[in-house]
Amino acid sequence: MRLLTHNMLSSNIKGVTDGFPLKIEAGKVVEKEVDMNTDFLKNIFTKIEWKPFVEAAKTLGYSELPEDVDPSLLDSQDFLTKFHHALLEIHLEEGALVCPETGRKFPVSKGIPNMLLHEDEV
Repeated sequence: MRLLTHNMLSSNIKGVTDGFPLKIEAGKVVEKEVDMNTDFLKNIFTKIEWKPFVEAAKTLGYSELPEDVDPSLLDSQDFLTKFHHALLEIHLEEGALVCPETGRKFPVSKGIPNMLLHEDEV
């Protein structure tokens, strides 16, 4: 699971009011090289919740991202390279995503998060 995916997921358990961001429990993290598309990065930048993104990257062992950002950084090739790497090349292969409110763990297996809810959680 890429951090792009993680940044868009939240816990939808009935009664949960603050299910974002999901905490990451990493079992296996892999890096997979992907061609960089700067137009995509510039377009997705405004849709990323930055602080949770930086924390997730740190959890997976990547600490090259700045704590605070503004759109002017999109003119920096160095920033775009680091943003691309964290967003698209670092994968949570095995582990879990944890609801910040309930502690419910959603397993991640072979890079796929299982966000299915139990019957009593719907």
